[in-house]
Amino acid sequence: MAKQKGFEVAYIAQGEAEASIIKSHLECEGIPVMLQYESVGRVFGLTVNGLGEIRILVPQGLVERAKEIIKPREIGEASDEDV
Repeated sequence: MAKQKGFEVAYIAQGEAEASIIKSHLECEGIPVMLQYESVGRVFGLTVNGLGEIRILVPQGLVERAKEIIKPREIGEASDEDV
């Protein structure tokens, strides 16, 4: 996969649904997001051996902030803002 100039991987999602949720949440926080995936996984709906992986890319300077936003959702914790 080609690396997008100025963007880095903040998270690797397992499937389109998870990637879309994280993308929406990051965008709501003002972080631009690009999704990068293997086309064969999307075409055939495969999620084995990395074919269903979707890389969530954010600008280099916002990677740590994006990871902070994603982390509570990754482990199933709600933040004070979610309650």
